[in-house]
Amino acid sequence: MQYKTVTTEEEFNDVLKDNLGVLFYFSTISCTVGEALEPKVIDLLDDEFPKIPFYFVDMNASPEISAKNNVFVEPTILVFFDGKETLRKSRLISIPDLYGAIDRIYKIAFE
Repeated sequence: MQYKTVTTEEEFNDVLKDNLGVLFYFSTISCTVGEALEPKVIDLLDDEFPKIPFYFVDMNASPEISAKNNVFVEPTILVFFDGKETLRKSRLISIPDLYGAIDRIYKIAFE
């Protein structure tokens, strides 16, 4: 999967418009929990949910995107389907729990 970064609200909104499903990963480069979890989330999408792109939002570089989405804890994962937030997970995120939450919605949206 190609790693993509969103830095402006305009880019964020364009990604929402252009994708049926999308995962935004909010963190900072100094968050050790976020750094450890990020490759696992990318692998999960690659292996199980290939139609959902991964976008990184650096909370320090783009605080307006974080504030607009009420994201104040790192890491936070937001999953949108059809432009609507359908999943929010923060801080201690279990990959099996994330899989189960995305799987149900993914099957409805893409199958």
